[in-house]
Parts: sequence; C-alpha cells; structure tokens
Amino acid sequence: MKTVNIYTDGACSGNQNDENTGGWGCVLEYGETTKELWGGEPDTTNNRMEMKALIAALSALKEDGLKLNIYSDSSYLINCMKQKWYVNWRRNGWKTSQKQPVENRELWEELLALLEKHDASFSLVKGHLDPENEKAMKEAYKKYVSHNGPVDEADFRKIVDMNIKCDELANMYRKSLAEAARNPE
Repeated sequence: MKTVNIYTDGACSGNQNDENTGGWGCVLEYGETTKELWGGEPDTTNNRMEMKALIAALSALKEDGLKLNIYSDSSYLINCMKQKWYVNWRRNGWKTSQKQPVENRELWEELLALLEKHDASFSLVKGHLDPENEKAMKEAYKKYVSHNGPVDEADFRKIVDMNIKCDELANMYRKSLAEAARNPE
C-alpha cells in the first residue's frame, strides 16, 4: 500500500468578526515528491480553514486505497477523527450531544466521504513552534509522543517544519488579497 504524508494548517485573521479573511495550506508528500496547495475565503472561521486544507489535500490524491499519515495543529479536526465524534453526529441526525446542529456539517460530510477511500491515521502537532527554542521543542516533543505515540525526534522536527510551511501557505491567500487591495488594476 502506498503511503502519503499530509500536513495541513488553517488560519483566519479576525476569526470572530463578521468580516475577516481565512487561508489554508497543505503539503502532500509521497516518497521524494511533494505538492503544495493553498487557498482561502473571506468571512470564514479558523476551523473551516483547517478542514478546507485537509479536503484540498484529499481531493488532490490521484488514487484510492492509500495509507495516509495526516498531521495538523487543529484539535477540532484531529480530536474529531481520533475520538470518532462523527459517529454520534451521524447517528443523532448531525446533532451534537447538546442537541445542537453540528457546525460545518457540509465540510464534515465532504471530508468523511473523501477519507472513506483511504486508510488514514491522524496526529496532532503543536502549531507555531520555534525550532530554535530547544526548551519549547523538547516540551512539545514530549506532548506529541504522549498524544500520538512514539516517534523519532528527527521525524518530529520534520513534522514541525512542515507545520510551519503549511502555516506560511495558509497565509498566502490573505497576503495575496492584501497585495491586490494595495495595487488595484
């Protein structure tokens, strides 16, 4: 079975405001081949951008039946998948345990349909780490291992670097909008 590593991140400035800008970024890695994708939308939320990043990555896959290692700094996304919140949501007619409609239902449904085609594992990584801060990196490594299981420290550092790259990609859309506003045609 072919293995693809997927790293994702979402960003949204002014997340709680009526008007804001969000962006998402992802990197797909198969062997020595990598593919970077990014995009965004206005008037959104950080959680939506986190989900859109993974949807974009999964939509870019050219075949089904892959082993996917998915890395994200989104607790919302990773905890839902690892703890299988969606099972109860589906059983309860897409209602939460508080009988409220599940937020982002259409994205969850799209995401779950894409994931059903593959064998996916999910790992939560702390976002916005500074690789030069050894103390913070050691602490983040310990937390990563306790949450996700054993991993070589060098592999952990690569995961952090890829998370930083995805954050940069997530901000590309927001930067492109700002540039367009400064230089209208």
